[in-house]
Amino acid sequence: MKEEELSILRKSIDETNFELLELLNRRAGLVEKVGKIKQEKGIETFDPARESEMLNRLLAENKGPFPNSIIKKLFKEIFSASLYFMDLERREVLLVSRKHQKEDTVVTIGSDLEIGSGKPVIMAGPCSVESFEQMDHIAGSLKKLGVKIIRGGAFKPRTSPYSFQGLRGKGLEILKEVARIHNLHVVTEVLDPRDVEAVTDAADILQIGARNMYNYELLKEVGRGKKPVLLKRSFAATLEEFLLSAEYIVAQGNSSVILCERGIRTIEKWTRNTLDISAIPVIDCESHLPIIVDISHSTGRKDIALPVAKASLAAGADGIMVEVHYNPDVALSDNAQQLNIEQCADFLKGLEQYL
Repeated sequence: MKEEELSILRKSIDETNFELLELLNRRAGLVEKVGKIKQEKGIETFDPARESEMLNRLLAENKGPFPNSIIKKLFKEIFSASLYFMDLERREVLLVSRKHQKEDTVVTIGSDLEIGSGKPVIMAGPCSVESFEQMDHIAGSLKKLGVKIIRGGAFKPRTSPYSFQGLRGKGLEILKEVARIHNLHVVTEVLDPRDVEAVTDAADILQIGARNMYNYELLKEVGRGKKPVLLKRSFAATLEEFLLSAEYIVAQGNSSVILCERGIRTIEKWTRNTLDISAIPVIDCESHLPIIVDISHSTGRKDIALPVAKASLAAGADGIMVEVHYNPDVALSDNAQQLNIEQCADFLKGLEQYL
């Protein structure tokens, strides 16, 4: 008898589920019509006063057995889901996703270089711009090795406020002059929306560092520009969050975005961070944007630079970023992970089959 009663109750629950589904979709249809009218009239789609009024009326009519706290949560979810229909320009499919664009995005640097076209690129140079002589020496050496993009930080976000913070404006001037002399492209970091114009003038690629992946105002500012952007994954970011940060840039009109995997923070202590190799093929499946790997910040070790770079390129990376200094022992930042010129030459030779 109990089994028969249970079967009847389960059948009633199933029927109620389908009734709820029908009602939810009917409500969505009505909300969509309201959204179209509001859009035509230029009325703000989200109306918090209307939402509060509906919620209060529902709570007043609630006769249980759900307490008001549960009813409130349930309808808040329904209201939140309905915003999709209220804002017809809200995108269910991200601009950076494969669903939106199946073909790979190829980012053009200057008139002679492409990232994402199938031929991996190398971005190399010191962690920090320290002097003209330093950058001129490194740039000349990298040019002879066939490197076309030089990296170097003029603005340096550091964990300690007492560490070297970069030469700032002077560093940008040095980068610009060195690039002109040696006919190289420059990638350097921008930290503040107020500095975007100055960095844009000096650089061919604007880097958004791991610490600024969540700086949405900065992302929007570089998105309004036309210069390619290199977006680094934060050390605690999921891949979904990473792509949503890229969406901030692309949504502003700048589709020239290069993603950069630079390692995530785990319990491992033998490397600076843990390089997420799986991020490369996953990003390739989920997004049309090119992705490169920073092997220096991800591992913090130059003794494993070559195998890590090989693994990254074999996984499908569109390029490698590596730190190179003419004398790492005297570098003002990250000296332990920077290759010297001779080590860089051996490193590039070891990658010949991929480049």
